Amino acid sequence: MKNKILSGVSILFGLMFINAGLNKFFNYMPVPADLPESMMKLMSAFMQIGWLMPLIAVAEIVGGTLFMANKYRPLAAIIIFPVMIGIVLTHIVNAPSGLPLALVLLAINLWVIIENREKYLPLIR
Repeated sequence: MKNKILSGVSILFGLMFINAGLNKFFNYMPVPADLPESMMKLMSAFMQIGWLMPLIAVAEIVGGTLFMANKYRPLAAIIIFPVMIGIVLTHIVNAPSGLPLALVLLAINLWVIIENREKYLPLIR
């Protein structure tokens, strides 16, 4: 039962990250009207660094795609983890209203990492 729940949650998690990554390339989701000024400045700064947003987008798309497949989920969790930390820190500092969703996504990512911890042991030995 736990594996079925994790698989379902992982598919939703992966789809959210694929959507976020594709939005960075195609800009099809409108920017919220109530976005804090500090967040607008931060996003402008990120856009000034020409390679940063495409890099994050590719990591989100690849990580989200791999996250949905059980075989590659441990790799995807590691790919997405630095992006997830950036998302959580951004919401802590600039947009606290999005923090609950960011923490839920971080918890899902950590759940996958903990469930697959034995696969990471050879990396640290």
